[in-house]
Amino acid sequence: MNTLRKYLIAGLLVWLPLAATVFIIKLVVDLLDLTILLLPVEYQPEALLGFSVPGLGVILAISILIITGMLAANLLGRQLVGLWEGLLSRIPLVRTIYNSIKQITTTVLTSGGKSFRKVVMIEYPRKGTWSIGFLTNEQVAISSKDSLTTMIAVFVPTTPNPTSGYIIMLAKQDVIELDMSIEDGFKFIFSMGVITPNRPISAVINADKVANSITGS
Repeated sequence: MNTLRKYLIAGLLVWLPLAATVFIIKLVVDLLDLTILLLPVEYQPEALLGFSVPGLGVILAISILIITGMLAANLLGRQLVGLWEGLLSRIPLVRTIYNSIKQITTTVLTSGGKSFRKVVMIEYPRKGTWSIGFLTNEQVAISSKDSLTTMIAVFVPTTPNPTSGYIIMLAKQDVIELDMSIEDGFKFIFSMGVITPNRPISAVINADKVANSITGS
């Protein structure tokens, strides 16, 4: 019975990752294939060839992104984008949604942005308990009656779904910066702590705070 269980687990270890990978890739390809609907009906693959071509939407989507980027990078393109954004800014609900998403994508995707560039560790949800998070903003100004304080914003994802989580505001000295890549951080969270880096996780900043917490000093 133990031998049968061992073979069953070994088979699952082979097929489950493969099946999950195929499922996710197929989901993405099917979603991007919907861009084919942007073409006039007479120019769609089914009309020209008599059958659909899986994955053609991926090529079309990438081509649209590249062409859009090329247009937006020149002077005329920037003027057109400015006019388009000016039009959207006149629509109350659309303005709020568009500006919020634009600011988030600009911060995260541009090379100069500092969001999601560092993996950190904070004492959360209570003292002596540590959570992994991502630094999203290093300069959040908090004003009180007599002073102005700069705090750090950290996004602490939930596991195994890292798309949801909590925004925690802390003082700089309470944030432990880790010598860990963003990819390793997401792997650690997504796997519920099962997948760890090949080397010990070391603290880059405020390492003494972790040591003091463990020893109770």
